[in-house]
Amino acid sequence: MKLIAAVCLAGSLLLAGCAGTATGPSASTSASTSTSTAQPTAGGTGSKAASSAAPVYPGGPLTPITSSEAHSQSVVTLAPPADMWDRIRRGFKMPNLQSDLVRDREQWYASRPDYIQRMTERSNKYIFHIVEELERRNMPTELALLPYIESAFNPQAISSARAAGMWQFMPATGTDFALKQNIFRDDRRDVLASTRAALDYLQKLYGMFGDWQLALAAYNWGEGSVSRAIAKNQRLGLPTTYSDLSMPAETRLYVPKLQAVKNIVANPQAFNTELPLIANHPYFQTVTLTRDLDVELAAKLADVRPEDFRALNPAAHKPVLLAAGTPQILLPWDNAAVFQRNFDAYSQGQYASWTAWVVPNTMTVADAAQRSGMSETDLRALNSIPPRMLIKAGSTLIVPRGARVKEDVTALVADSGHLSFQPEIVNRRTTIKAGRNDSVASIARRYKLKPDSVAEWNDVNLNHSFKRGYSVVVYLPVRAASAARVGSGAAPTRGHAAVAGKRGGGAVKAVAARGTTIVKSPAGKQQQVVREKRGGTPVKKKR
Repeated sequence: MKLIAAVCLAGSLLLAGCAGTATGPSASTSASTSTSTAQPTAGGTGSKAASSAAPVYPGGPLTPITSSEAHSQSVVTLAPPADMWDRIRRGFKMPNLQSDLVRDREQWYASRPDYIQRMTERSNKYIFHIVEELERRNMPTELALLPYIESAFNPQAISSARAAGMWQFMPATGTDFALKQNIFRDDRRDVLASTRAALDYLQKLYGMFGDWQLALAAYNWGEGSVSRAIAKNQRLGLPTTYSDLSMPAETRLYVPKLQAVKNIVANPQAFNTELPLIANHPYFQTVTLTRDLDVELAAKLADVRPEDFRALNPAAHKPVLLAAGTPQILLPWDNAAVFQRNFDAYSQGQYASWTAWVVPNTMTVADAAQRSGMSETDLRALNSIPPRMLIKAGSTLIVPRGARVKEDVTALVADSGHLSFQPEIVNRRTTIKAGRNDSVASIARRYKLKPDSVAEWNDVNLNHSFKRGYSVVVYLPVRAASAARVGSGAAPTRGHAAVAGKRGGGAVKAVAARGTTIVKSPAGKQQQVVREKRGGTPVKKKR
């Protein structure tokens, strides 16, 4: 009997040991702890510690592992985005703005499905590149929707304030962000350059304010204005969020517009809106330009319509692309190889029928047209030359490229070409009250005129003396307008033309009809045009 009892006791102890190795949340923790303590240490005492450790027994009934306990807390989907809208939604990071203005803009867009359709279809060419750049910089993809607000994704858009391109850069801001603006190109309209500059600017603004809504307000209103509005609220002890700042109505609506578009993109069904399919792959690729090339020929070689070519290359606003200033062009993805193959095989003459000509000296438009082999009308239209202006020396004109011209336009001209004007001097018929002892010679000397001209204008002899108070007819030079330079942002000033009077002699009075007066000087060969505002008063000479 004693032997049987001993066997039973040994069996009980064996079963207890097996139960101590059972799995489960608490048992596994204890087992791992026990195992970790049994590892050898630097002093070689690990085996002693393991032998002296107390056995661990389960404290409750065993529970089986269920499938609900074996899952990850965060699962990253491996499926690629179905289209660009799906990709944009996945990158939303900006906090949502909730306000009545947002709801008002939602209704505005939702009630204009044709407008949304045109706008989103236009973005098809550009939005993949923009989202790629945003993701590369780890920026919110809501910003890819900003050109919908700025320009409706029209890279040729120009505002009344002279902001240009789909990101609407002002001339000075564009210069600050290295967007080239000259007579050949305006990088504010360039797809790649303007996107790079816009994201650089937005990153800078976010770094200044630490808030995307304030950064967007600064993009629209200017960082200085937003900073002053924040400082004002801080002095008054008021909050400094976007909704709390005092700002112009345009800026007040700016972020609500973007939020409304974001909401429609996030859930178009809720607004009864259908977004066109935009595939999640590049629309265009870059092609290196090695020779000056006509825009029309470039489109023909790529087998695309000229308007589609200009939509991808909107920065070029002349009929020729200069390889030195435009080293790359954008073409639809499948047309890039077509262009390269046709370009290499082209053998029908010059690639460019236009070139750049630097004017050697100040000249009239008529002289420039004669030297370039163009009509004056065509030269004015092609180079945007205003009336009554002389072309200043050093200006660059687009003119026909002759067969003898073998060299393309140099990088210096392509990068720094400009077009400057100076007012054409016109002559206005003016009457002068003759003073005591005034003669043809004295008046000609006083106003730097030829005595023969003064005599001819007044139908008198060269040695004629005028009676005091007699109205002497002369033609005095008048500046038609102030000088301007194309691409500099300077606009010619309007107003009355001033008569250059000389000290001494009688009063000078300009005689002209209302509106536009055309005066032909007998001494000159040109017909001169002078404009005056209605109701203007003659300009008198200073005494």
